[in-house]
Amino acid sequence: MDTEKVKKWCGYTLEGLNHLLWPAVCSGCGGSVFEGDNNLCRNCWDELLGCTGGDYCRRCGKDVSRYAIINGSCPDCQGTEIYFDGIARGGVYKDALQRMILSFKNGRTELDTVLGFLGNAALEGSGFINEIELFVPVPLHWTRRLIRGYNQSLIIAGKLRRSSAKINNELVRIRRTRSQPTMASAAARARNVSGAFGVRRGHSFGGRKVCLVDDIKTTGATLNECAKTLKQAGAEKVFALVLAVAGQKV
Repeated sequence: MDTEKVKKWCGYTLEGLNHLLWPAVCSGCGGSVFEGDNNLCRNCWDELLGCTGGDYCRRCGKDVSRYAIINGSCPDCQGTEIYFDGIARGGVYKDALQRMILSFKNGRTELDTVLGFLGNAALEGSGFINEIELFVPVPLHWTRRLIRGYNQSLIIAGKLRRSSAKINNELVRIRRTRSQPTMASAAARARNVSGAFGVRRGHSFGGRKVCLVDDIKTTGATLNECAKTLKQAGAEKVFALVLAVAGQKV
């Protein structure tokens, strides 16, 4: 028998045994994954695609028809003070995307590949990708970082195709705040994070165009406070990239 044919046959045999002994499972739900499904089962892929479609406001990130945008704002964010200059989102915080983000925050860091793909797709359609000079992950307080073991926003930033843009960690959380999901209202969330961020001493963002990176935006209080802090430190523009936007219903 031809040597190359023997090698190929052995490869197929080993691959078959590998799938038999260690069957691939979906990173999203734990179900079976077929070859070529790229770590997610077909149901999770369908759910994920359902979360990522649709038009949204490029100022606040919420679902909206393009025909409802007036002067760059949707009805929900008109008259609202927003310090970031534009937002790109991967999708809506529900179904498979919600499960994956929650799992990612709770130790499933192997989901970074799928979520990074989503973040890159959002950036490509953002309209501001070519302006970005620095990616700034939304920081955790050092106590939360110690408990979790990692900052999920930093991992996401590391999966982005950055060309010449660099990751910058000079934005820090200087005060530990209550968990934002425990806040009942947008006003309470804003008060919770007011003054919670700062820039490391001796560092300036003077004239730079920055993109904040985070996993979820709900009311936007955290992103707004971060953007405000960066602009006070001299940033010319501050954009935002999030994997998902929650709180679609008002």
